[in-house]
Amino acid sequence: MSIYRIAVADGDSIGPEVVHASMDVLNFLQDSIFSDVKIEYREVEVGWKGLKSQGSSLPEESVKKMEASDGLILGPLDVGRYPVGDPGGPSPSGKIRKHFDLFANIRPTVSYGINRNYPDGEVNLVIVRENTEGFYADRNMYMGNGEFMPTKDVAMAVRVVTRRGSQRIIREAFRLAAARRQHVTAVHKGNVLKVSDGLFLQVFGEIAEEFHAIRADDKIVDAMAFDILTNPQKYDVIVTTNMFGDILSDEAAGIAGSLGLAPSLNSGENYAMAQAVHGSAPDIAGKGIANPIAEVLSCGMLLDWLGSRNNDPRLAKMSYLIESAVRKLIVKRENLTPDLGGHGTTESITRGIISRLEEMKK
Repeated sequence: MSIYRIAVADGDSIGPEVVHASMDVLNFLQDSIFSDVKIEYREVEVGWKGLKSQGSSLPEESVKKMEASDGLILGPLDVGRYPVGDPGGPSPSGKIRKHFDLFANIRPTVSYGINRNYPDGEVNLVIVRENTEGFYADRNMYMGNGEFMPTKDVAMAVRVVTRRGSQRIIREAFRLAAARRQHVTAVHKGNVLKVSDGLFLQVFGEIAEEFHAIRADDKIVDAMAFDILTNPQKYDVIVTTNMFGDILSDEAAGIAGSLGLAPSLNSGENYAMAQAVHGSAPDIAGKGIANPIAEVLSCGMLLDWLGSRNNDPRLAKMSYLIESAVRKLIVKRENLTPDLGGHGTTESITRGIISRLEEMKK
């Protein structure tokens, strides 16, 4: 019988709260419904915990434990707040993405009716964001940093768009669309960034020719920033470069009603990391009101990825049950956290998800 090994890093601020809630859900599924599925969870230190105990926000020991695992659950981190000179900074998650070549950042957006402009079930789109190059200076260079100052009065940043990077993220988008509503939209700024986005669009057109059954179109990022809020129902899979995808997916979280409902999966050929879209929210840390849903759903996405990779339908079923339980909880509007307009707590949401899973078990 296969044993899956998943590394778990609590992260910073609200990280331990939402990760522990997610683990409660995963452990219930494994103990009460899928007792034949063997998953071992291994704690690793990332963030302040690693910095204090091992001198780095991303200790080498933690990376080795991740390498010995099938995937990673990562809590939100205090990115940008670690001290100068931290070997793991400024973004441990960026370094993890680069180390494991997690080129695809999959960020779904679903409407639950929390935002009254978008009724429950009306919107279901996914943003596929290139994750290893673009303008992100912490991961777009083989050596050194993609942001620098040639003089004290001039700051410069390098944008990296490669044919290989474009090919694999665009293929991932078409692969996802084939199992959805068969529509892919490329988002770009090709009217200004004619060379870098020109290459991205060229590759998009080439790959679209391989998928005749899937509708392919493109949109300038300015127009998409407006249209994704006014007509999100039009879109199925949106594929774009790193920074555009990061910004648009945070904007799209408004459709769901909160960043606390925005999950994501960072995946490569051989590894994947569950990581909620939202940040570490230090202003509410320790208050017991952090919304764990995004992290819970991200864990479900990791299970689905592992199930697909290992041809194990049980993991896909676990992912489906998590998503279904979350929807039932939100639609009932019971004990929701303040970001969703309720007066509930992290614990009440966790209990609510587990209660819905118990109901489905019957």
